Amino acid sequence: MKYVNKFSGREEKKYLQSLSEEEKYEAFNEMIADSRHIVFFGGAGVSTESGVPDFRSKDGLYNQHDVRFDAYTPEYLLSNDCLYAHSDVFYEFYRQKMNAEGIEPNAAHKKLAEMMLKGKLDCVITQNIDGLHQKAMDEMAPDAATAEKLNRKVYEIHGSTLRNYCDKCGKKYPADYIFKSEERVPHCDCGGMIRPNVTLYGEMLPAEAWRNAETACEQADLMIIGGTSLSVYPAANLIDYFRGKYLVLINRDATSRGVSADLTFHDSIGKVLSQVTV
Repeated sequence: MKYVNKFSGREEKKYLQSLSEEEKYEAFNEMIADSRHIVFFGGAGVSTESGVPDFRSKDGLYNQHDVRFDAYTPEYLLSNDCLYAHSDVFYEFYRQKMNAEGIEPNAAHKKLAEMMLKGKLDCVITQNIDGLHQKAMDEMAPDAATAEKLNRKVYEIHGSTLRNYCDKCGKKYPADYIFKSEERVPHCDCGGMIRPNVTLYGEMLPAEAWRNAETACEQADLMIIGGTSLSVYPAANLIDYFRGKYLVLINRDATSRGVSADLTFHDSIGKVLSQVTV
């Protein structure tokens, strides 16, 4: 290989970090070619290029000051406490800010779907709740059975706005039910409240998705982290399960915790992943 495995340890990292942008892309592709188990761990930055607002950037969701919500912190508006103590406020905020209807997958979603379709990516671990990874796979898969197989490899550790259920009887409701409901607070026939299957502040992460994510990180020899500030816990702890050979970080801004990556790209995630050849 031209750029990878020329040195070891710190010398290797120092050498890779000194490469030009074009050389970094070549090294990234060499890492992909040299790896048998690749995982992608992504956050809000993956979907911003589709028009979905990031929670923490200056133009993101947490900085869109809507007067009717000014009395509450953004974290509270997306919390279990708000859902049950101020249900009308929660659902108004949710309907205004969380509807991903009409939003399409971008270059990053499509490249990851292509990598998975070609057997070069074991799974996608996402903090996003918009379902765009699955939508990209549905569009690129040759048939419904293949799409379903790929979608099972998307681990949504914060849940999804595309799934709703009654908090009393468990009855499931369509993806757009809450957004189209004329009830200020939607209720099931049994009297329970219909809520999104989204992990809110103050709630536990979905156990199965988290276990799958942990296992994937432990078994990976290449971990690609993209579009996340690594400031949301426990999701950010997933990097601690990685013991593999290569770590690549793609994020426009510096992360909130120090990450000793082999390659770091401070650029558009769609642009960087578009350079991947599989």
